[in-house]
Amino acid sequence: MRRPLRDDLVELEGYHSPQVAAAVRLNTNESALAPPVAWREELAAAVAAEPLHRYPDRRARALRRALAAHHGVGPEGVLATKGSNEALQALCLAYGGPGRSVVTFEPTYALHAHIARLTGTRVASAQRRDDFTLEPAAAAAVVAGERPAITFLCSPNNPTGLAESPAVVAAVLEAAEATGGLVVVDEAYAQFASWTALDLAAEDRPLVVTRTYSKTWALAGLRLGYLLAPPPVVADLELVLLPYHLDALAQVGGRLALAHVEEMTARVAAVVAERHRITAALAGLAVEVWPSEANFVLFRPLARPAREVWEGLLARSVLVRDCSSWPRLAGCLRVTMGTPEEGDAFLAALEEVLGS
Repeated sequence: MRRPLRDDLVELEGYHSPQVAAAVRLNTNESALAPPVAWREELAAAVAAEPLHRYPDRRARALRRALAAHHGVGPEGVLATKGSNEALQALCLAYGGPGRSVVTFEPTYALHAHIARLTGTRVASAQRRDDFTLEPAAAAAVVAGERPAITFLCSPNNPTGLAESPAVVAAVLEAAEATGGLVVVDEAYAQFASWTALDLAAEDRPLVVTRTYSKTWALAGLRLGYLLAPPPVVADLELVLLPYHLDALAQVGGRLALAHVEEMTARVAAVVAERHRITAALAGLAVEVWPSEANFVLFRPLARPAREVWEGLLARSVLVRDCSSWPRLAGCLRVTMGTPEEGDAFLAALEEVLGS
């Protein structure tokens, strides 16, 4: 027997991305390459020695120390989570809720608003300019007027690919400092960008930066993320996390991955190079394309409906993300950067579909 759903959830749709079989999967911004072989071998050895009949360290202290060393901060300012989405959820649980609000700048990552609503937090959505950028003073004015508990920024922004400028983040942060709110910068794609909001972080500033292992570290299947924040914020968030929320495999795998920075950095450079190549190629086709600092590119076919193009690509076993039904993204598709061979397959398929 189905029980009555909470009134505020009745009209809410779940968040998901289609999982469709295709030879070239370029729809969910995953890494096109598997984790390094050396990491796999290290993980296998470490897991063999793990006491899996015991609960894992509920505070993930070894992983947090490793992440702190990686970023040059103290471990008390780091929180490891089950994907960066759990970090976003913990923030809304701790600081949101009935009578409180969050601000988002649309279009942006849909889970910011979705998770807020799941926690009973009101969402105040401001709009980006026509080119999907933000003007610093206007963004700060939204925060000053709304006085939200949390202001979400996504940099580089998903699904547009644009990184917020340092001026925008600084202006929003100043407004939040004046109104007693937090600024949360979702940096799932930060390693592909030219700057990071961590440059503005300080223990006395209400800035939280979330990161994920799913993109740069090629560990989407591990479901691991973390955030960097002032220690009092981390202490608050620990209150709302479930006990033993982070399993032993994720803790060990995340810690070992940090020993492979050099290889991951080289992979990031390769993705950025591929992004430049794909963007340049798209500029020569009948599409509108937006500049990106992420591992994906947003584009809009000009001569054929986006859904028709998406279906044509899928018929050629190339899967991209159909964003055409999302607010302000009518006619848009998003393609993840894969290997050069996958990029070639995507471009060839797209040329066929656009020309047919």
